[in-house]
Amino acid sequence: MKGFWVACAAIIVATLTSYSALGAERSPAYNWTGFYIGVNGGGGWGHSRHDFEAAGTTTGDYRISGGTAGGTLGANLQVGGLLLGVEGDMNWSDIGGSDSCPNPNFTCRTRSKWLATTRGRVGYAFDRFLPYITTGAAFGRIRAQIPDFGSERETEVGWTAGGGLEAGIVGGLSAKLEYLYVDFGTFNCGFACTDTLVDKVKFNTHMFRVGLNYRF
Repeated sequence: MKGFWVACAAIIVATLTSYSALGAERSPAYNWTGFYIGVNGGGGWGHSRHDFEAAGTTTGDYRISGGTAGGTLGANLQVGGLLLGVEGDMNWSDIGGSDSCPNPNFTCRTRSKWLATTRGRVGYAFDRFLPYITTGAAFGRIRAQIPDFGSERETEVGWTAGGGLEAGIVGGLSAKLEYLYVDFGTFNCGFACTDTLVDKVKFNTHMFRVGLNYRF
């Protein structure tokens, strides 16, 4: 989590420094108010873990990574330079990985099939440049699997937070660069994975995405 807050602070500080010459005191000429739709894509990496509590064993954290792409819906309200907004997205996702189970004859796997978020956004507009922070709820379809035993697919609810920079291009078209941390905590794969042992599975990921939005 320390890395997440450092990344958010770096985005905001770098943007404020670069565009302070535009003058925060005056009203921006570019207006971000309105509804918008968009597309986004990028990649993610993070960690998963399988804990077999009854046996007192675990895989430990192992790396997961992959791509994601999807669509965005949102709305902004700009008052002076301050921007308040809501945004949601629905993405195909292939973020996953595997590692040896505590029994090295087997492999523990975790993979996301889709990820979605519903978030609030708060930013400050420097004319066509909009640095922002964002937080809200995350939803995902996560598959945990131990081949030769079984698998379990669960729709999980977690949380997400991050920040980004959006820039107006022409008319209502804008481009953005965004970072999100997504945490689904743990869920129980249980007997579907192991037949005999409770298997608690952790999933979290850092995502960097680029996107295009069109505001009406």
